[in-house]
Amino acid sequence: MLRGLCVCLVLLVPALGQASTIANALPDAELRGEAVFRLFGFPLYKARLYTQTGAPLNWDQEFAIELTYMRDLSGKDLSENTMRELERIGGAIPIGDRLDQCFADVRRGDRFVAVSQGPNRIGFWLNGAPTCTLRHPQIKTRFMAIFLGENTRSRTFTRNLKGE
Repeated sequence: MLRGLCVCLVLLVPALGQASTIANALPDAELRGEAVFRLFGFPLYKARLYTQTGAPLNWDQEFAIELTYMRDLSGKDLSENTMRELERIGGAIPIGDRLDQCFADVRRGDRFVAVSQGPNRIGFWLNGAPTCTLRHPQIKTRFMAIFLGENTRSRTFTRNLKGE
């Protein structure tokens, strides 16, 4: 029985870490919407949007996106794909080296959290541990538009993530 309890506690710790990451970074945050992103029919990650009090997305307020990976991916792939998406939706920005430092390899079940911290800064956490903070003019709208903008890869995904 004690062994079973220990296993349950070990399984709960990552989830509690994620909840506290968002709660600490955005004290009034509540889940607004969620969606699964698929590429060629294969699920890559489940995304969740947290806004203040669960209100509709307001780009002038702080919010967080949590990605729970459904596949193993390298940090290099995450960085390169992010740079391609940034270029596709609005032109390249010189943050590739920083992304390489921010993004680590992920395994199925790992969770990245990105929390906006004003218009020019985003904090990143992997499984509850801080990985980096990106600073760049308008990084909030540039980076978060990959998931929430008008020109995302999937309008259905974006609508569901926004809770619409």
